[in-house]
Order: sequence, then structure tokens, then C-alpha cells
Amino acid sequence: MPGVTKEQIQEAREADLFRYLQFHEPGVLKRDGPNYRHKEHDSLVYVTGKGYWYWNSRGRSINALDYLVEVRGYGLVDAVNTLTDGRGRQTESRRSAPAKSPVQREPEKRPFSLPWAKRCATFAVSYLQRRGISSRIISRCFRLGLLYEARHRDEAVCVFVGKDDGGKARFACMRGIGTSLKKDVAGSDKKFSFCYPPDSPGSRQLAVFEAPIDALSHAALQELEGWKWNGWRLSLGGTSHVALTAFLERHPEIRRVTLYMDNDLAGLVNARKIRDMLKQDRRFRHIRVGVNPPRTGKDYNEKLLCLREQGTDCQQQSRHRQAAISI
Repeated sequence: MPGVTKEQIQEAREADLFRYLQFHEPGVLKRDGPNYRHKEHDSLVYVTGKGYWYWNSRGRSINALDYLVEVRGYGLVDAVNTLTDGRGRQTESRRSAPAKSPVQREPEKRPFSLPWAKRCATFAVSYLQRRGISSRIISRCFRLGLLYEARHRDEAVCVFVGKDDGGKARFACMRGIGTSLKKDVAGSDKKFSFCYPPDSPGSRQLAVFEAPIDALSHAALQELEGWKWNGWRLSLGGTSHVALTAFLERHPEIRRVTLYMDNDLAGLVNARKIRDMLKQDRRFRHIRVGVNPPRTGKDYNEKLLCLREQGTDCQQQSRHRQAAISI
């Protein structure tokens, strides 16, 4: 595959992302007051007055090249060629729209395929155990094909898999084990995000989290504290509600949804928005919606680690008291 020049990369960065979406992904734009918001990635906002896109969940602005690489999973060369038409010329995303637009050539999206799995998942298991996830939960994820270890750019990563009702993998996200990598696999369908199923069938309850590790942490907390609950645990993979609405459409039996968003401003605001959205949608008005951020820590994994640390301290204090009594 031919490379690209620095000039082409810079030109791609300067491409008009708003116009690109109008031409190539017209269905993803929605009005949000005076601004626009991305339907699939709710934290991506186009600020009309200032003419730029801001990625709220990552706290930074985003250009057209960032969008294709980080959101749509394009390789750098493919992204640059898409935005410059492969010859260093600006595509229609840079030009003003003509009176009669010609038929636009859709950019080819990379087909979805799972990263190659390693035979031994030692690093992934060790990483999840350090995050407080029990061996039983980890083993169940492996057994159901929801989790495995792979390599991305010579780094070990956990791969969390989302499946459709037929058991076919349709989504996957990678989380770095020794790095801060967070990346959806190219071609993933956000409608089938990672979901940890209930222990027994027939559940009418759904717990919603921002990330897979929080969903598994909630399951680990249930083991740790011994409370009874049987339900689905769905990861949104961020702040978009695409996965949630798609899940509820596939599971009309759900009667209770609890939003376990992060205990920060973005998480609390997003939880309220999702709650209001479900109440306003006629399809979901029969569902009771609750909001339950963690009372300890920023998210449910922090809460889990905190409780495990408290339990370790209590055990050590108990051993010290027993040793003192025996002396």
C-alpha cells in the first residue's frame, strides 16, 4: 500500500468533518439546540458558532483525520486517501456543495473481524485479577467467548466481545493491559456492545455501565457482598445510548433498567439524559429507570478495589488481634 506525504496528512487534518459527515454519513447528524451531535457517539458535538467538533468524553477537539482513525477504525493511509481522494486533492468534504451534487463514492469501511487470539491469556487474567475481578467471572467470560487476550502493535490487550442473539461476534473493543489503550475494533457494530448475561434465564432486569470492566466489577461486587440479583450487564462503550436502545428493542421483556454511570459530572449528566430519553420513547415507557452511581470511587471498579482493600485490612487486623491473644 502506497504511503502518504506530510502535506497530505496535514490536508486531511484540515478537511471539513461536518461537511464530510453530511456527504458520506448523513444519518449520524442530529440537532442539539444550536449545535449538532453525533447519533452513535453522543459525546461528539459540533459547535456551530465556532465551527469545530469537540469530543466531550476525551476532553479535546477532533478533526476529520482523528474521526476516521479513532472512531471509524481506518488505517492512517486509508483515512488520508479517503479525505484527499487518494491524490492529494480535497474531496467534497472540503469543497462548497454544488447546486446539484454528483453521486458520492462511499468510503469503504473495513469489514469486522476479531483480532487474532493468543493461546495463553496469562496477562489478561492477571490484569483482570488485579482489577478485582474474580476467577469465576473471568472463566465464565472465556467460556462464553466474551473475553480473550490478543496483541495490538506488539502490546498485550484484553478483547471484550459483543455478540448478536445468534451468538455471532459483531463488536469488540480492546483495552490495554500495560497501556492506556482504549479502542474499538474496526467494523464493530455498536448495537451489539459487550454484555455479561445473567446466571439464569428469564431475567427482566438490565444494568448499564460505561465500560466492560465496570460491568464485570458489578458482578464481582455481588459475589463479594452476597446480595441476590439476576440480570443482564450491558456496557455502552462510552456515553452513546445506541447499544442500550438496540438491546431493549431485542429484549422487550426488560422491565427494569438501572444506570450505573461514573460518579462524575459527565456520567451523571449522561445518566439523566438516558433516563429522560427512555421515558420519552413510547417503546420504553413501561420500563422503570433508576440511576445508581457508585457511592465510593469514580466508577464501579474503583468501588470494588476499595472494598477488597478494606477487606484485606480487616483480615490483617483480625490476624494481629488473634496473634496478640495467643501471646
